[in-house]
Amino acid sequence: MFKSFEDVKYFIKDNKIRMVDFMMIDLNGRWRHLTIPAERFNEDTMRNGIGFDGSNYGFAPVEKSDMVFIPDITSAYMDPFMEIPTLAMIGDVYVIDVPENYRFDQDPRNVAKHAEEYLRSTGIADEMRVGPEYEFHVFDHVSFSTNPNESGFCIDTEQAEWNTDDKDFNLGYKMAHKGGYHMAPPQDILYDYRSRVAMLMEEQGIKVKYHHHEVGGPGQVEIEVEFGGVTEMADKTMMTKYLIKNEAIAEGKTATFMPKPVFDEAGNGMHVHMHLFKDGKPLFYDPDGYSQLSETAMYFMGGILKHIKALCAFTNPSTNSFKRLVPGYEAPVTIGFATANRSSVIRIPAYAKDPDKKRFEIRNPDGTCNPYYAFAAILMAGIDGVKNRIDPVAEGYGPYDFNLYTLTDEEKKKIQSLPKTLDEALDSLENDHEFLTEGGVFPERLIEIWIRNKRDEAAKHSQMPTPMEFDMYYDL
Repeated sequence: MFKSFEDVKYFIKDNKIRMVDFMMIDLNGRWRHLTIPAERFNEDTMRNGIGFDGSNYGFAPVEKSDMVFIPDITSAYMDPFMEIPTLAMIGDVYVIDVPENYRFDQDPRNVAKHAEEYLRSTGIADEMRVGPEYEFHVFDHVSFSTNPNESGFCIDTEQAEWNTDDKDFNLGYKMAHKGGYHMAPPQDILYDYRSRVAMLMEEQGIKVKYHHHEVGGPGQVEIEVEFGGVTEMADKTMMTKYLIKNEAIAEGKTATFMPKPVFDEAGNGMHVHMHLFKDGKPLFYDPDGYSQLSETAMYFMGGILKHIKALCAFTNPSTNSFKRLVPGYEAPVTIGFATANRSSVIRIPAYAKDPDKKRFEIRNPDGTCNPYYAFAAILMAGIDGVKNRIDPVAEGYGPYDFNLYTLTDEEKKKIQSLPKTLDEALDSLENDHEFLTEGGVFPERLIEIWIRNKRDEAAKHSQMPTPMEFDMYYDL
């Protein structure tokens, strides 16, 4: 938004800004923030930043523990939800040192920037452009408990099929089970909400391609955006989630990116489309290649498929992630690529025919990921594929131009599958992460703390009795 401190200063004065909010990303991909009165924002803030305790953000300790976040004024935006006029901006984490501070290597934004710098250093390309698809649920109510003597959850939305017999207030027109894809009003009661979110996104410079109701009947929707660079789109992913959640709250609703919040309904993914450019020219197009993909695109794809199990630790980092990655819900379960096939983990959209639009998408990621780590990890896997000329066809990853869900058990044994649990994904990351540490992009310490934290989450989940276990086993 701004190019200099003077630009910020004049904007604050002209728009009667009273507060300046600094938004930070913690290890898991949640926003943290700290706010100062606008009069306190000065050039010293830009130069020396504001100190904070990084351990509370989940980061591993460093020898020099004093850290500061320094605002990135190019990321500034007016927060539409604050009562007091507030200018917000994302901060980068630095370690305090003499003579100069240096970027903190575990900071999510730093990892994404470092991955982009590493791509340029290889000479393969100048940039990877990514375009995420945001799937999420909007509910009217959610409650949950995890007490020693009581556990469970309750969600509700007016449009859900289970409310067809509501005798207190009911106008009919409920959304059928698994029947929500592109449905129109009156069943689609979330149309205006999505439009309002889309307008908020446009105001923040996030270009929306379209929005629509998704397959899941109980309030599943999607917003898809135009492409941008790795760090740029990670920023915009965080901003999009902020706008979606806060607009829902403002309207008396609640939004979630949980991959599988509703049993036996479609889950929420975050498909990521991608392609490479060098000197402004697309690198993924070849009119004579498979599905018009170039050799570079195939090698890039080969790297992702080779490392996909390890990537899942960053792209699908929750125990709930693997409740979505099951057959029968348009979520991928097998490791392969194909054209226009939604059952493969990598899909090449058949409609993208122009050279500058030729791309493929990876379909397993979901919205519980930290987008900076996830996009950076995907990029590093692709770079490894190009550097080592990993041919996905020779490696046996396809093309699988048929429905992978309908294979016989014998045929399924010949095809590798995605991890079935978070622990399996972490095992893969533990055994396969050298491609991430190339060029120092992902520090070893970050990978170690990520694995440790996620194993703790998985253990906690596995030890908790569930209502379904009572249903299945209580009387035995």
